Formats: sequence, C-alpha cells, structure tokens
Amino acid sequence: MSDFLRGKRRKSPQLAEMVRGPEPILAPGAYDALSARMIEQAGFPAVYMTGFGTSASLLGRPDVGLLTMSQMVDNARRIAQAVEVPVIADADTGYGNPLNVIRTVQEYELAGVSAIHIEDQAMPKKCGHMENKQVIPIAEMTEKVRAAVEARRSNDFLIIARTDARAAEGLDSALRRARAYREAGADVLFVEAPQNEEEVTQVARAFPNVPLLFNWAEGGKTPPMPLQQLKELGYRIVIFPISALLVAAKAIQALLAEIQAHGTPMRIFPDRTSFQEFNEMIGLREIQQLEQRFATKAGQYAGKTND
Repeated sequence: MSDFLRGKRRKSPQLAEMVRGPEPILAPGAYDALSARMIEQAGFPAVYMTGFGTSASLLGRPDVGLLTMSQMVDNARRIAQAVEVPVIADADTGYGNPLNVIRTVQEYELAGVSAIHIEDQAMPKKCGHMENKQVIPIAEMTEKVRAAVEARRSNDFLIIARTDARAAEGLDSALRRARAYREAGADVLFVEAPQNEEEVTQVARAFPNVPLLFNWAEGGKTPPMPLQQLKELGYRIVIFPISALLVAAKAIQALLAEIQAHGTPMRIFPDRTSFQEFNEMIGLREIQQLEQRFATKAGQYAGKTND
C-alpha cells in the first residue's frame, strides 16, 4: 500500500530493540519533515528531532526556551509522520512540574515518536552548549523522571534523562544526578556537554552497563570523537543535532549572495538538486500514481445520479 495513502508508520525493530543491538545508533538531527525524509532516505536507522533546529526553523530564533510544548509536539508529529524509522525528540524540561511532564509524555507518544529526552535545567532553558545554564534540585528532576516513566503507555517508548549539571555544578554532580535519574527509571542517560575526551570517558566508566547518548554538536563544548571510540566506551546513541541545519544555512547564504551579486543563481546551479530529483525525493511519483488511480475510478461514476 502507498505510504501516502496509509500514512507513515514506525517499522520494527523498535528503538528499544535497536539500543540493545551491537552497533551505536546514528541519528542526524531533523528540524522539519523534509530534513527527516532526507535522513531516512540516506539510510540512517533513526531521526533526531532537534530542539535547537526546531526553534531556528519555526521562529528564526535561538534555542533559549521560546517554544511551547505544543509547538514542539506539532513538529515532532510532522517528522514522525514523514518517516518510518524511529524518531528521538527533544522535550526540553518536560515543560513544568511532574504533572506537566505526564502530559508531555502522553502528547509525544501520541505524536508517534519513539523516545524523548527531558533535562534538569531551570526555565527558561538554553541550548546545552550555551553559557549561564541553571539546574533544578536533583530531587525535583528525579520526580519528573519517575512521572515520565509511569506516564508512558508502552515500554518501547524510551525516556532519556539528560543532565546539564556539568556546566553549573561540575562533572561529579552530573554523574550523581545521572545515577539518580537511572534509579528513577530512565532508560538512557544523557550527560550533556562533557568538556574533553577524559570527561566523556569518565561518564562511560561511571555507567558501564547503561545505555548512554553522546551529543555530537559542532562548535559545542564537547570535542568530536571517532565513532569507534564511542562504541568501545559503550555509547549506544549518537545524535548530530545541528549538522544538517548548519550545512543548509551555509548553502542558502551562498545562494542568496550569488543572486545579490549577479542577479541570478545560475552560476551555482550545476551543484544543486534538480527540480525532477527533488520531486522524486519528496514522493511526487507516488502522488501521481494515486491521482491516476482514483481519477480513473472517479470517472466511472461521472454522470451517475443517486436515483
């Protein structure tokens, strides 16, 4: 059956099963449905919905807590509907206290994503690699994690607990918090923004049998590390939240500069995706086949009445 006709559905294996597999899950960041489709078509096993990219694409503003839960869920829903691979979504702080977190989990799960991460920042939250972050008390975040775990309908929906305490309180505090969040039921731990390879290693050594997420954020506080090294350390999910966004922004800037300077984009167009290729990528052929199929059947009823 046509993907467009039946709507996209998550395929097996579920993300929970993939996390237990032998290879780390590489999940590039999508900021809209188009970028999500491109990630899936490139062969990646999962898509990461980036909060940084969502804020940039929806508002044209930085990731400083300006988006509401409903806006984030709406984007997550569009992305999940556009692909069949699992979607991991940024859910910021859970948007309030444990009661708010319960609704957040319910809404994201209904949107069709496979996992969310919630963080222990105080509102208004910031991108994890920005300065001047603050964190809530550990007991408060622990209750939010417990609420998230109890609120989900399926155990295949993963709760990823993120701590931003490295910047505010130091690595030891971040590890202590992560341990408490794991004990509260978190499926995956996300210690945000370790500042060197030794700290990345310390996180892994502190949780040798726990699924860990590594955030590959270009230009951020964490240095880039080889995938094989991350695999050996035990990281199970590697997200690339802003890679596609940064490359797209640079390409658009170059295009606009060319038009501004020469009144036409034709000099750089040999490097572009063609009109036909782009339509193929977003499923025009499938739409045309459906259009022909249903138009043909509709023609059988032309001129008929309900007598």
